Amino acid sequence: MHDPTVLPDDLPAPVDDGAAAHLPGAVLPPVPLRATTGGAVDLAERSRGRRLVVFAYPRTGRPGHDLPTGWDEIPGARGCTPQACSFRDLSAQFEALGVEVFGLSAQDPAYQAEAAARLHLPYALLSDEHLQLTGALRLPTFEVDGMVLLRRLTMLVEDGRVQRVLYPVFPPDRAAADALVAVAGG
Repeated sequence: MHDPTVLPDDLPAPVDDGAAAHLPGAVLPPVPLRATTGGAVDLAERSRGRRLVVFAYPRTGRPGHDLPTGWDEIPGARGCTPQACSFRDLSAQFEALGVEVFGLSAQDPAYQAEAAARLHLPYALLSDEHLQLTGALRLPTFEVDGMVLLRRLTMLVEDGRVQRVLYPVFPPDRAAADALVAVAGG
C-alpha cells in the first residue's frame, strides 16, 4: 500500500503542453461548486474585490487504498496530498497577503470532505465532479481508469478574472511556495 504524503524520488515531470495558455485573462463563469466548508462557492462571485489562489489537482489519495492504474508513471498525477498540505502549511502567509485559497478537483464532495478533515485543511476544497467549471474554462484534463481528472495548475484570480496561471506545477509539494512568490509579484 502507498502513503499519499510521500512522493517517490523518480516522479516524471510534466511538460508545458500549452493546455493552459488560454487561461490568463479569462473571465470566470458563474458556476457554484460544492465546498468542503459547507454550501457552494461561486469563484466568479467570491473573487469580486479580492484575490484568490485556486489550485487544481487530479485527486487526493487515501492511506491504504490502491492508486489508479499507472499513477506514478503519469507525469503530474502523483502528489495531490503533498500539494494540498503545502497550501495548508503556508495558509497564514496567503491570509496575511489578503489572498483566499481554494483547492479544486473533479472528486465528489464526500471524498473531498474526508481528505479535508484528515489533512486538517484550513481552506475549502471545491468539487467540480460534473466538470462544469472545467468545461467552461477548458481546464486541462487527463483520463485514467474511466475518470476524467484535472491536471495540476494554479490560477491567480482577481475580480472574476484569471490574472496568471502556473502550469505545469512540479514538484507538487512546492506548489504553495511557488504560488506565494507569484502572488507577491515574483
